[in-house]
Amino acid sequence: MAGQFDGQTVIVTGAASGIGAAQALGFIKAGANVIAVDQDMVGLQQTVTTADSERLHPLIGDVSRPQTAEQAVALALSATDRLDIVCNTAGILDGYSPAMDTSFDQWQHILNVDLNSQFLFVKAALPTFLAQKHGVFVNMASIAGLVAGGGGIAYTAAKHAIIGLTKQLDIDYAAEGIRANCIAPGAIDTPMNAADFAGDGHMAKWVADQTPAKRWASAEEVANLTLFVASEQASYIHGTTLPIDGGWLAR
Repeated sequence: MAGQFDGQTVIVTGAASGIGAAQALGFIKAGANVIAVDQDMVGLQQTVTTADSERLHPLIGDVSRPQTAEQAVALALSATDRLDIVCNTAGILDGYSPAMDTSFDQWQHILNVDLNSQFLFVKAALPTFLAQKHGVFVNMASIAGLVAGGGGIAYTAAKHAIIGLTKQLDIDYAAEGIRANCIAPGAIDTPMNAADFAGDGHMAKWVADQTPAKRWASAEEVANLTLFVASEQASYIHGTTLPIDGGWLAR
């Protein structure tokens, strides 16, 4: 809704494509200032061009490195003098690799990008949130954080851990005016899932057939849920995980 977030400042990680880009554009349309973080310079520039707004501030950086989170918060405060919402959206897949096919280096890389990055951005934002007695975290989990089979061993472990991180984060700081919730997408048509559409798209067709809604969702649908979860309309929603999966978990 236009104007819903007027004057607020949002950090979105993974903003170069997919859900993160849709979130960044959605918050811009709703009146927010957005710090858009990604290491994909070309993709991030596309998000900036699409937004066509001076309220979108790009930051090129690796979310798994502490300095990127610190730089994002510093940019929010220097450019807009506030920080209200952090969307921890950046993530990568693991190719559905089981334990025997996953090296320790691969395990660490997936957890660094998918899980540790969220902890780093939480740590960087918390001092500001605590000082102002207000702040919202929207962390990206997955249906792979609720059931097995949505990823390989590393991705599934990371997404389960994100849900635990979010619950504990909310319990620890809810009384300080801070909210933390997760979104758990199912089949979302984004560049990260492009392999499912390769060739004749057999895998994408199978996923759609197995989904009760019989389709993939768009990134914009996840962004719409994000804006609701981050809004005052959801002010009593705390420490929970909201699936957006076309009924996958209801089967």
